[in-house]
Amino acid sequence: MIKGLKNTLEDTGNITLFTLRFFKEVFKPPFQINEFIRQCYVVGYKSLPLVTITGFIMGLVLTIQSRPTMAKFGAESWLPSMVSLSLIREIAPVITALICAGKIASGIGAELGSMKVTEQIDAMEVSAINPYKYLVVTRILATTLMIPILVFFADFVGIFGGYIGYNVHGNMSMYRYFGGVFEHLEFLDVVPATIKTFFFGFFIGLIGCYKGFNASSGTASVGVAANSAVVTASLSIFIIDMLAVQITDLFF
Repeated sequence: MIKGLKNTLEDTGNITLFTLRFFKEVFKPPFQINEFIRQCYVVGYKSLPLVTITGFIMGLVLTIQSRPTMAKFGAESWLPSMVSLSLIREIAPVITALICAGKIASGIGAELGSMKVTEQIDAMEVSAINPYKYLVVTRILATTLMIPILVFFADFVGIFGGYIGYNVHGNMSMYRYFGGVFEHLEFLDVVPATIKTFFFGFFIGLIGCYKGFNASSGTASVGVAANSAVVTASLSIFIIDMLAVQITDLFF
């Protein structure tokens, strides 16, 4: 128990120093623009098909499952606004972030862990290249920027999936459906949900980089780094979401 507590405290201290180093390095030239753009492509564009399918299914299933209950209370006309609010406020940000944590955090952890084990990171240092700035800063910035964009796209696709789900057993025009969506959607419904997605992206990138960058020697540690990155990133998403809900409830 004491050993486990010691390891937890050491990990907490190490990841704190790792985070502080990020904020120190991110503002120092030279800036790795080309690598940052490449990581945005890898994180964003290559995750788009998975996010599209997930968002569409979320909206479709939520609508089909909710419609019978709403119909019993004569509130079927509220279904578009209910689905959109549920997706935008909570479901789409969290589910999309979890999907990205599984895909992106594990990929970053495995990639950097492999580079650590094969001593490629040490070779970069010998070549007078700052591996932290090239490998870590660019990936964290890419996930911080791209996760909110992916969530926004999942919101739109999910709402469209809700329209398809509504018309499985009903008949409503797209104009009327999206009119119902935006009728009860307010600016304050979008802002808190958008802000927390930046934190989701930051921690997905940070944890994936930390686990991979600090992988121990041996090929088995690559798998451990990837698995640990997914678990820790997923847990951090739930913790951030819980804090975001509490803060939103206080100020909004």
